[in-house]
Amino acid sequence: MAREVDLETFAVAWADGGLIVDVREPGEYLVGHVPGARLIPLADVVARAGGLPADRPVYVICASGNRSRSAADWMLAGGIDAYSVAGGTSGWARRGGPLVTGPHENAA
Repeated sequence: MAREVDLETFAVAWADGGLIVDVREPGEYLVGHVPGARLIPLADVVARAGGLPADRPVYVICASGNRSRSAADWMLAGGIDAYSVAGGTSGWARRGGPLVTGPHENAA
């Protein structure tokens, strides 16, 4: 079962340069995502998870926390130290976290 972090814990990890993977669809990502988040749509997670580092935590985010739990489960099974972000991008935005638009990771 996926491990979850709350938005406060995620905010600290993000500020410290944590690796963030956004598992939403490209159109959702373009409209607004956490600065620095890599886009790996849920359907591609199993195939692309091998390219993620196994030696540091990976914070998985979606819109609300449902898809990220599934993705984090798959990543954990593959040996990646993955955490689902409870509340997702919607919760992040509600708490005042920054969002950027467009197709790039847009590091903060």
